[in-house]
Amino acid sequence: MANPDDERYQPLFGKKVTSPVFGVEVEVKAHPLAKADKGSGIAMVCTFGDLTDVTWWRELQLPTRAIVGRDGRIVGETPEWITTDAGREAFAKIAGKTVFSAKEGVVELLAAADLLEGEPKKIMHPVNFYEKGDKPLEVVTSRQWYIRNGGRDEDRRERLIARGHEIDFHPSFMRSRYENWISGLNGDWLVSRQRFFGVPIPVWYPLDSDGNPNYDAPIVPSDEQLPVDPMADAAPGYEESQRDVPGGFTGDADIFDTWATSSLTPQIVGGWSRDEELFAKVYPFDLRPQGHDIIRTWLFSSVVRADALQKNAPWKHAAISGWILDPDRKKMSKSKGNVVVPTDVLDEYGSDAVRYWAASARLGADTAYEIAQMKIGRRLAIKLLNASKFVLNLGATENSVLRADLSVLTNPLDRALLAQLGEVVRESTKAFNNYDYARALQITESFFWQFTDDYVELIKDRAYGAAGEAEQASVLGALATTLDTLLRLFAPFLPFATEEVWSWWRNGSVHRAEWPAGLEVPGGDTTMLATVGLALSGVRKAKSEAKVKQRTEVLSATITAPEALTAQLQAGLSDLKAASNARDITLVAADGELTVNGVDLAVTDEPPRPKAGF
Repeated sequence: MANPDDERYQPLFGKKVTSPVFGVEVEVKAHPLAKADKGSGIAMVCTFGDLTDVTWWRELQLPTRAIVGRDGRIVGETPEWITTDAGREAFAKIAGKTVFSAKEGVVELLAAADLLEGEPKKIMHPVNFYEKGDKPLEVVTSRQWYIRNGGRDEDRRERLIARGHEIDFHPSFMRSRYENWISGLNGDWLVSRQRFFGVPIPVWYPLDSDGNPNYDAPIVPSDEQLPVDPMADAAPGYEESQRDVPGGFTGDADIFDTWATSSLTPQIVGGWSRDEELFAKVYPFDLRPQGHDIIRTWLFSSVVRADALQKNAPWKHAAISGWILDPDRKKMSKSKGNVVVPTDVLDEYGSDAVRYWAASARLGADTAYEIAQMKIGRRLAIKLLNASKFVLNLGATENSVLRADLSVLTNPLDRALLAQLGEVVRESTKAFNNYDYARALQITESFFWQFTDDYVELIKDRAYGAAGEAEQASVLGALATTLDTLLRLFAPFLPFATEEVWSWWRNGSVHRAEWPAGLEVPGGDTTMLATVGLALSGVRKAKSEAKVKQRTEVLSATITAPEALTAQLQAGLSDLKAASNARDITLVAADGELTVNGVDLAVTDEPPRPKAGF
């Protein structure tokens, strides 16, 4: 082998030469991995001297001529391709020796034949070592099972890339990892392993009269016989007494690579070859969720198997998650000692809190392990329980939930709440359809805190009947409808808290309930609640700065805002005055931001009224 640009050997490419000492005729080939400045610039290709030889053997389809056995020694039997008497005599002098001793022996043979230029000298060059070993790695040959994966087949490679386009990757840029992996393959998929534990390769081999296995005539079980262990079960047509005896059979001792079995996950769970009616209904599946680090293994291997067996992609979508990093944003690893045991945080913060944190991680992005996020999730779950109690204690029932008839909504703020909720449902649904569950959680959670912090505080007086039965009924309808919808929106993220609340006033399970459909509320202002809530916050801030209780009466206050916002404030003025305990609030239309000023507070020594709610 010589470099194609090496002018010294270009005339020899495609011709044959005879190797020294052993007299074996070999062809001279060109390859860019050959280094013109190393030694003579032309290298003998050994199968296998090192991993470069493996590359040459694979890419150039060279014959396999192995002389190193699994014991690390030169084989004792002279290879058939050494045909001259001198060659056989030379080989006999190195047969059975270790690789190190054989190298010395070859140097002696070369010297005796006067074929050396200069004196032999030791060199330093990079070689692979066995893990925790002190000897260089020797590459030896062995019989193995492979599955064709396009590494040596251009047509298959292109077909597998096309299979990737049958799958919608989420996020979409993850498809490039799949395609890059396929494009870089240079060999088929080795699926056999020489280990004890694992799924056995279900194959036997007949033995000839000398007890040698005939590997070209494997005995395979029928589909009905599977699963079998060829080391424990007799081959079809044989008795156990014929195992490993001349004229009998022997079982394949290898097991499958982990990915060779897990790559059949879609077929196994779908009942392939066992329940064809079920398989026809569920296959191809809708979604494969998995990490980005096993796109090249689990995802690709599953596509390889599906392409070979069903001639299609095994699912329509692939949701690719990132890694969980430690607080220092390093990948968690047992060897690094920075792994967190999941049961600890589940015991401390609860399943909903941990799920909330996990659901906050976007697809394709690595996420840090954050206790703070779990605490927020726990607070959210508790707030949902308490808010639900408030609504249900007002007398809300399943019949209070509004559907098509919205005539009970007599108050603009109630209509505004449900109009905004309708937008939340539509945006959350859109996010889920785009596999952006983190966005769906963010939208729902943001609305929930506005609902509890603003709306509930604004309508308490009406909710307790201070404005009459019609206004109370309007509030109850808005509250019940919002709670019903929020439970469905939160169910994927807080499954236990939502199921608990659902059981308080509904039959069945929230997880079997339909996904909500956003109400169309004619005349509903989707931004009104935020405006009135901002005004309420301004009044409360003035009270806090004055260091008085929030129930302190406001004798008068002025709110200045753009004309569009003052119209919203006017529609919700009665609720705003009740929530802020204000006698009089003056609205002034002017350019600029909404501001609350001129707050005149009553000075009283009376104890504050009990605060209703949660």
